[in-house]
Amino acid sequence: MATVREGNKRVLLIVDVQIGVMSECWDALRITRNVSRVVERARASDVPVIWVQHSEQGLPYGSSEWQLVPDLSPAEGEPLIHKQFNSAFEDTLLEQELAKLGATHMVLAGAATNWCIRATAYGALDRGYDLTLIEDAHSTGTIELENGTKIEAANIINELNVAMTWLSYPGRTNGIATAEKIDFVKKAFDTEKA
Repeated sequence: MATVREGNKRVLLIVDVQIGVMSECWDALRITRNVSRVVERARASDVPVIWVQHSEQGLPYGSSEWQLVPDLSPAEGEPLIHKQFNSAFEDTLLEQELAKLGATHMVLAGAATNWCIRATAYGALDRGYDLTLIEDAHSTGTIELENGTKIEAANIINELNVAMTWLSYPGRTNGIATAEKIDFVKKAFDTEKA
């Protein structure tokens, strides 16, 4: 069993809001605006913001596609974690940054829903963190299977939002909230349930 994190020290984790990732995401402009809103609200509440940036063969480090979208960037002193795997925890310095901050509760937004957001959400819960997924601040692209079946991006997003309300981990709490309603100030865990 994971070591459950005691307390309610929130951090905001923004994952892969990069030009090459967001260019393939459903409703990217609205999602980017919502991510920006969540970042502003976290900063106004003195909640630490941690940024994650992915690189791989199709998204080479330093390329124009690898850059964060123009409207979003770390403020001075906000950590930027570089990763090469779906989970922001795997082979990165994320856990060290969370430990430095005394984090116990992760608020999560970014892309892509079915890859890096899902893997990071489960990684956080597996490591004993409480989790709030910002339901209207993550996105992905539609998937077309070899047999021609399409899994629409909106359905992938909705499925993860539902999963985050139904999952149950001992000693941890997880749920969803909107970019407008996430409350970084309250001490109690207060997310919406689907």
